[in-house]
Amino acid sequence: MSATRGFVLSVAAVAALSTLGLRAASQATAVDPAAQYQLATELYESAHYREALGAYESATHADDEDLVTRARKGKVRSALRIAEFELALREAGLLNDGSAPGAEAETLLGDALWANGQFDEADEAYRKALDEAPGSTRARFGLARSLASHSRLPEALEEAATAAGQSPRDAEIHALIGLVYERLNRYEEAAAAFEEYVALLPPRAPREDNQMAALFQSKVRLLRSFKGRVPQQIEGDVARVHRIPFKLVDKKIVLQGRVNRTPVEFVLDTGSERTGLSDTTARRAGVGAITSTLTAGVGIPALRRLDMGRADLLEIGGLRMRNVPVAIRGAVRNALPRWQRESLSPLALGLSVVIDYTRREVVLARTLPASQADVVLPMRMNRLPMVRGMLNSTHPTYFVVDTGGELISISAETASALSMTPVRRSPLRVFGMSGIDTNAYLLPGVDVDFDEIEYRNVGLAVLNLRAPSVLLGFQVGGIVGHRFLSDYRVSMDMGRSELRLEKLAS
Repeated sequence: MSATRGFVLSVAAVAALSTLGLRAASQATAVDPAAQYQLATELYESAHYREALGAYESATHADDEDLVTRARKGKVRSALRIAEFELALREAGLLNDGSAPGAEAETLLGDALWANGQFDEADEAYRKALDEAPGSTRARFGLARSLASHSRLPEALEEAATAAGQSPRDAEIHALIGLVYERLNRYEEAAAAFEEYVALLPPRAPREDNQMAALFQSKVRLLRSFKGRVPQQIEGDVARVHRIPFKLVDKKIVLQGRVNRTPVEFVLDTGSERTGLSDTTARRAGVGAITSTLTAGVGIPALRRLDMGRADLLEIGGLRMRNVPVAIRGAVRNALPRWQRESLSPLALGLSVVIDYTRREVVLARTLPASQADVVLPMRMNRLPMVRGMLNSTHPTYFVVDTGGELISISAETASALSMTPVRRSPLRVFGMSGIDTNAYLLPGVDVDFDEIEYRNVGLAVLNLRAPSVLLGFQVGGIVGHRFLSDYRVSMDMGRSELRLEKLAS
């Protein structure tokens, strides 16, 4: 027997014994809600969130109302940790059923609403909690996260720093600080904040097995590779507005560009967190992998590895940007063809974008000039650009604005919430970065509203968006692509946090 195999068996044996111990403890305390609560707390603090959830559930059957309330709070926190978003919201709703639930319960409701993609409702809960308890660090964290989603980054950083000063051992606050620093292109400070986040995670053996720790350690390696360089540095006049012609190919906006002086045809893809290259193009351009991370998208419902690297020079028309983080995409079976894996994500580069379908022109700029619009929708940047829509006049839902997509689609969870049972399911063949979604189908007869834009009795594609939702930390409600956007001159304005739509002449 090799030493490696022996080590694996030892770990497995320890895990088995630990599981038996947990079961025994659970059985021994099954009739004692107070003991179940104590067990649940210990399990939660040791990052056994699913087991903690079960123990908290047992404790909610106590006769002691105070114990039930504390157990329900633990249940919400545990459910959020394992991406059981709907369960968390249901339990948070029960917590807030009383006449005076308190700031902690309001904050947990805000967290659960946020995780379910109900960002506006979450903001209201956080504001209510702060009015009731101005010192609530978790409510302040919620406020900071919301400010960041509106691209009010200096304000978000100030609120998050205040929260971190009050609760220095709250790992999530440090993660948010890191994300804000990263968007501000202050990579060294972002790396330090992410390291603090990892250090505060519950210990596991080994820590590298902790998926979140591994993800953020990977981010630190990427960010530290920019040491001595200015990230995403625009050459020349930073305020210049760049106009670039495009071709429309298979409903994709295709731009000519170069990476490290190697010609690349990019698909404009606002639904991607990073500008991306195929592994073939990356090799030709001399872009090597620095680290890897996890990614997920439309297609196979699973997380997969994605290499990350750094391009020394990115050129699109007259725009020249140095030191650009890029994703390096390997081939995925039954996924998009290679040419669609070369994608430009301008918002991830800190650029606003205008798409003029009539002139076949894209405008890129750090700051867009003011422009007229027939419809203005508030836009949040939660790693991806999102706007709020309304389904069947009753279900508010946030949609990713995805110039690389084609359809108007909703998640399977959103479709379930609509309680619409089609006479038959018409299957769809939907291809994404992660392959083909074998369970995609068409849901007919849906009403969709984006402010004054109305779609009546339309068919929506229903997709499995569970994996990207888990990775993002909130339920993605849906996606709007070419079908929605191509009727307008589209402005995605980061500075104003707006999606401006000007109706094209018929």
